[in-house]
Amino acid sequence: MTSQTRTDITTGDGVRIAYRFDGDEDKPVLLLSNSIGTDLHMWDGQVSALTKHFRLLRYDARGHGASDVPSGPYSLDRLGRDVVELLDALGLQRVHVLGLSLGGIVAQWLGIHVPERVDRLVLSNTAAYLGPAKQWDRPIAELLKAPDMQGTAEMFLHNWFPARMLQGDDKVVEGFRRTLLATRREGVAGSWAAVRDYDLRRTATLIHNPTLVIAGEHDTVTSADHGKELAATVPGARLILLPTVHMANVEGQEQFLGAVLAFLTEQS
Repeated sequence: MTSQTRTDITTGDGVRIAYRFDGDEDKPVLLLSNSIGTDLHMWDGQVSALTKHFRLLRYDARGHGASDVPSGPYSLDRLGRDVVELLDALGLQRVHVLGLSLGGIVAQWLGIHVPERVDRLVLSNTAAYLGPAKQWDRPIAELLKAPDMQGTAEMFLHNWFPARMLQGDDKVVEGFRRTLLATRREGVAGSWAAVRDYDLRRTATLIHNPTLVIAGEHDTVTSADHGKELAATVPGARLILLPTVHMANVEGQEQFLGAVLAFLTEQS
């Protein structure tokens, strides 16, 4: 297997986006898109299984990881175009896309706006809408005034993982905690603004790529109902419910990988 150290591209608005490849160059490419408050390492536990079938393209969304952190609100359109510009820079015409949470929202945008660049879509622990918009204004303002990411990090972790994983010294959870504490507040706040302002409840009907929706039965961020509504909106989409909270790829890794690989590798 070949792998590549992290490198980057620069977008049209001058923002560096960090990315890396893992896997053999002769395999089809699977793009992985992350949640808010994480970097491309949120998929580390799944790399070994996924690279048996795909060349993985992981990236840090603007505001996260090794990518630049522009100040001010981000938009879903800009986050989606970051991916398109990444694919353009790498000469990739068509890829599978797996996105979780905000990454799943970006994946929906790709299916709506550049369907010719997408083969199959996996939309995990995500939603077509997370309004009303005004509910996001106070958290954004409070985060930007906070002295650090400590409080926000603990909130995220309790929203992402079940209590059993938060008790003790779970190494995976500790890795996510370190990433959260190292993430700049402007990146989280800018991304929350993108979530505040988006609404794909109508336009998600334009997605015609083969689509799998994965939802967590105990997810308090993007609920099982959000997943059911999204699957009902995207024509022909399939729905799988896993007995997880928000980070289904981590908490329910075996079932998650089974569902993703069965869907992405099946014959058309």
